[in-house]
Amino acid sequence: RMALEMSDTAFEGQDDRALLASWRAGDRRAGRALVERHYESIARFFRNKVDDSAEDLVQQTFMGLVQGRDRFRGDASFRTYVFMIARKRLYSYLRDRDRNREPMEVSTTSVADLGMVSPSRAVLVRQEQHLLLQALRRLPIEMQVALELYYWEELGVAEIADVLETPVGTVKSRLQRARTRLDEIIVQLSESDDLLKSTMDNFDKWAKELQAHLGPKAGEGLRVPPESDPE
Repeated sequence: RMALEMSDTAFEGQDDRALLASWRAGDRRAGRALVERHYESIARFFRNKVDDSAEDLVQQTFMGLVQGRDRFRGDASFRTYVFMIARKRLYSYLRDRDRNREPMEVSTTSVADLGMVSPSRAVLVRQEQHLLLQALRRLPIEMQVALELYYWEELGVAEIADVLETPVGTVKSRLQRARTRLDEIIVQLSESDDLLKSTMDNFDKWAKELQAHLGPKAGEGLRVPPESDPE
């Protein structure tokens, strides 16, 4: 394997569609810049759900992107397309992992139910961050995915609907139910009234700080086989 060389400042001002067009026309650096742009979000997407398998799933997601770059039709944003690939890879991984058990349903099963994540692999400074992290991992997976896309990645409802391949009205309802259920779990897990109040009163702050903690670790980067390097 070889590390993907990143950070070409020549592409900083170009949007995803321009980079994709250059990549399709044969500019490998544009492909690398496009992958780099979305690496952090995809790494975070997996890290809070599958722990030790996160890096492999990130690799598989971007390999799928490299191999399927010409299938992107432009009906939605390129970012939602990358998240859709990641979401499909996650669901396939979880279902394949439990194929000898009862069928796994993302609408009712959480990553905590599956034992997919350790109590806290992220280095968290505040109790509120830890509480929110544990509560998210106890949500049904499809609710966890929707909330994290909304709060961490700041996707709109229509964009989340594209990622989930679900009607907008269904996503609106799911987000509402997910936030209600998350609040209930926070109440159940909270060890004190003060911790509960601080977590609830400053929810957006703790969500943003947790987002930063779950990004790529220092020195971590995407690695792909040479023959699959964007070209």
